[in-house]
Amino acid sequence: MVNILKILFSIVFVWMCYIVVSTCLEHNLFKEWDYLGSIAWMRATLWDFYANILVIYVWICYKEKNWAWKIVWLILLITLGSLASCAYVLIQLFRLKSGEGLKEFFGKQNG
Repeated sequence: MVNILKILFSIVFVWMCYIVVSTCLEHNLFKEWDYLGSIAWMRATLWDFYANILVIYVWICYKEKNWAWKIVWLILLITLGSLASCAYVLIQLFRLKSGEGLKEFFGKQNG
């Protein structure tokens, strides 16, 4: 299962990198913000995004003992979104030792 998750989150990470870079090359968020901010579904999506960031960040706060890392990951989550989420999950998956599984992935603290 751990290997399947490594593959899955690697694919999602690469896909999101592609989507973010291609979108940035085609559209300037700062020029289009007034229009995007006027769309109710865009505002709902942003609230949904930050609610998910809170859920992921609570898990990160449990996993990480070092406050500096907790702050770094909060900044990365807010600025990079799913790229940071996938990166964090991949780091945790690759930190697992041979024989460790999902129990250690979700519950084992770092540091």
